[in-house]
Order: sequence, then C-alpha cells, then structure tokens
Amino acid sequence: MAGFRMRAAGFVLLLAHLSIVYSVMLRPRAVPWVPAANLRPLETIRAALALGPWEAVHQLGGAVLLMAPLGVLLPLAGGRLTASALGSFTRTVFTGAMIACAVAVLQGTVPGRVPDVDVVLLNTLGVALAHLVIVPVVRARLRRREYAGAGPTPTIPRVGLAPQADALSGSRT
Repeated sequence: MAGFRMRAAGFVLLLAHLSIVYSVMLRPRAVPWVPAANLRPLETIRAALALGPWEAVHQLGGAVLLMAPLGVLLPLAGGRLTASALGSFTRTVFTGAMIACAVAVLQGTVPGRVPDVDVVLLNTLGVALAHLVIVPVVRARLRRREYAGAGPTPTIPRVGLAPQADALSGSRT
C-alpha cells in the first residue's frame, strides 16, 4: 500500500511540475523580435560563458534547474525500489531528454519562442544531475527501512544442511 501511495504522489507531483514547465516554456511572449532558432550544439553555452562566470550561471542555471525535478519525480512515479542504478538512470535521463525535445519542438509553434538545442542539453543535464545526487541515496534509505522491519531470516534449528556434493548428485546414499 505504501508503494502505491508513493507512485500516486510521484505521478501527481510529476503532472504538477510538467504544468509549471508548460506555463514557463510554452506561454506566448509579446516581443518586437525573436532571434533565430539555435540548432548548433553548444553555441548558446559558449556565448553565455563569454559574458563571464556570474552571467553564465544566471543564464544557463535556469535551464539546468527547470527540468531537474524530473530526475527525482520520474523514478518516484515509476515506484521501483529495487531497480538497478544504471537502468533507472538510463530510463530517467532518456525520458527527461525526450520531454525536453518535445518542449523545444513545441516552442517553435509558440509566438515569441524559438527552439534552442542547448536548452535541451542543459535540461537533460539537470535531470541527470538530480537523479545522480538524490535517487540512489533515497532508494538506499527506503530499502534499509523496508528490510529492517522484516527482521532476521528465520531458521529451522533441527534441520541440518546437506553437503553440497550430496545435494547436487541427486543420490540418496
């Protein structure tokens, strides 16, 4: 029952976060002009870094932080406590990258918005970092709590273990 509640809470929080992303990234803007779409990887990042470190953090940090909660919310909505670390990371980063790509494609249809491949890269980086920092620690804690309540493994004192050779040979001699 706790697993179902965790998945349900993760799903609700995921929908809430995606609605915030939608309102931030896909709301039309009334601007006199818009720059051309950036389809060259790392061009916007280089331009931001050329402005200095503080300005770069200000410009690029928003893109990293915008999708970062997906790195935690996607595994939470999946509800797999015993998932492999690599598999969970791969699924989460791929899904985050696909959501970032979908938002970038949809931005091309919104007045005042243009797609930027660097924003997709930064969004995916945020998903990956959040997943690496938070998910393994939380899963380990939840596993410890779940297995601590189970108690020690029960043993039967009167039954001895058969030698390995007898158990594998199938003979009763």
